[in-house]
Amino acid sequence: MAADILLFDTDFVPVGNDQFQHVEMAVDIAQSFNFIYSSDAIKLPQALAQETAKTVLGLDGRKMSKSYGNIIPLFAPEKQLRKLVMKIVTNSQSVEEPKDPDNCSVFALYKCFADEAQIESLRQRYLAGGMGWGHAKQELFERMNEALSPFRKRYEELMANRDYIHQILKEGSEKARPLAAAKIRQLRRIIGLDSV
Repeated sequence: MAADILLFDTDFVPVGNDQFQHVEMAVDIAQSFNFIYSSDAIKLPQALAQETAKTVLGLDGRKMSKSYGNIIPLFAPEKQLRKLVMKIVTNSQSVEEPKDPDNCSVFALYKCFADEAQIESLRQRYLAGGMGWGHAKQELFERMNEALSPFRKRYEELMANRDYIHQILKEGSEKARPLAAAKIRQLRRIIGLDSV
């Protein structure tokens, strides 16, 4: 990962709040190289993260993560999306009981896909009681499906045209390869390996 960042004289690296250490490690490597070889050949990148970015909760209420197996794939087909949303872990409160929206995975995910009016409406219905988890999950599914449908459609179009994807990747590598090769030549020259 550090090589991917440093080979291209990167200024900023967009990262999630839990990924800063990867950029810090790349910076440490760059600083060490620059110090050892008395150069400024490797640019020191900066991590760039949204200050307001929040951790998205997964199906089990923990941070959504592939390693936890609690993710909801953004491009999941509609039926699979609904099935996953309905699997979100909730407590055993009855339909009649008021629910705490601020301590609820369903509500936290809902806020990622709904507008302010929809969020406030669901909040009030949670607090009033009379809303079951199945109803809340159905509303979450509807908001998610509405928001993700155009992206799912585009994803499916792209997946149906693999040649187009390969062409884009080929063009990208053709642009990146000379930049990386030039940086490697520069670094080899600095450390005295340009003749090897």
